Parts: sequence; structure tokens; C-alpha cells
Amino acid sequence: PTLLGLPYDASSSFLRGPALAPPLIRRELWSEATNPWSEALIDLSAPGALADAGDLDLPASDAARQLIMEGVARVYTDGGRVIALGGDHSVTYPVLQAVGPRFRGLTLLHVDAHPDLNDFFEGDRFSHACPFARILEEGLIARLVQVGIRKMSPHQLAQAERFGVEVLDMRAWAAGVRPALAGPLYLSLDLDGLDPAFAPGVSHQEPGGLTVREVLALVQGLPGPIVGADVVEYNPVCDLG
Repeated sequence: PTLLGLPYDASSSFLRGPALAPPLIRRELWSEATNPWSEALIDLSAPGALADAGDLDLPASDAARQLIMEGVARVYTDGGRVIALGGDHSVTYPVLQAVGPRFRGLTLLHVDAHPDLNDFFEGDRFSHACPFARILEEGLIARLVQVGIRKMSPHQLAQAERFGVEVLDMRAWAAGVRPALAGPLYLSLDLDGLDPAFAPGVSHQEPGGLTVREVLALVQGLPGPIVGADVVEYNPVCDLG
């Protein structure tokens, strides 16, 4: 896997800040406060374990989407699989424009408090509240499974029904329902899918969410192959330290 920073938040509503996230995520990843070994005893610092393509230079304009698509495509051309560090959730659309056509029958697992299925939001069809509507319209994936949802409008419910989205909201999760998944898989992890008790550094805090351990168990239990991923919506402006 290859890290690729996408410092873009010009499609955010309410607050800016996620564009600052990629270097701070890397700082914590390699902090001397911990070590580079994962729970599965994988040394992330070992040669070939985790590559890093740096951060893209992105303008705060629509032109960023083309640059993101091209940057992600280069990762795959070079033989890698992307782990994109957002940025707001709008970046997932151009990432999937690069990834989706490469993998037939792609399932996208989306962890989030919000379904991000709006057709338009505040007059912007490329808002961070809209990426999955764009992804589904273009047929970039075969299946969308959403976990952790707890803030859905009637419009987004209609959109989910229109596109055949499998929505596993927090009431279903609390009742013990878990998604049945098969590869190839792409994971899109919005940090506000976590309860704000665990991840307060997000722009749109929604109580009643997932624990860190629940998300780790979900990710660690994925059947694979996992062909790409993104981690988005970390807003250090809102974080506690």
C-alpha cells in the first residue's frame, strides 16, 4: 500500500481544516511515542511494507479533482494500492474515478455518520456531502455498503433507495447486524463514523457512533482483496491536542 496525501477541503460545508491533516497523520504514524508494529505484528517501517508518495499540490478549486485522479492513477501504474489521506470526503469521488475502472465488481465499504448521497448540497454537486451520488451515477463501483450511519435526511434516504445502497445504520449495528462482504473491496473511512468520544477532531460531530475497537474489528475482518482505501475528514482545528 502507498500513502498519498490529499490536502483539500474547499468542498467542505460548515468548517475548513481537513486540508491540514495529511502531514499531521504522518507525524502520529511515525511518532516516537509508539513503535511501528501493528497488532498483527507487521513492521510498517520495514522495506516494502508501506510506501509514501507524499502529498499532492492541490488548489482550492474544482481543478483539484483532476489532479487527484491523476495522482491516484500514478500509484496504480507504479504497482501500488492507494491509502489516501484526506482532506474532506469529496476527494473519494476522484479517487474512485482512478480506482473503480481497474477492478471489476468493486464493493465500496463506507464508514461514516452521514451517507454523503446528496445530489446537491448548498448548490454544489461536488460537495463533501455528495461524493457517493457521483460515484454511483458513473458506475464506478458495483456495490455500496454503508456502516455507522446516524444522520440521514429524507432526500438521502430516497437517494439510497434509488441507487440500491445497503445502509447499515447504528441502530442495526447495535442490534448485531454486520455486513456480508466480498472482494475486491475499497474502504472509505470518515472519522466522524467514530463516536466523538473517540474522535473529536472532526467538523461534524454526531453522538452515538462506533468505537475505535469496532472499526478496527470491521477492517481487520474484511475478506479482501482490499484494493484501496481513504481516511478522510480529520480536522485538526477541532481536535483536542
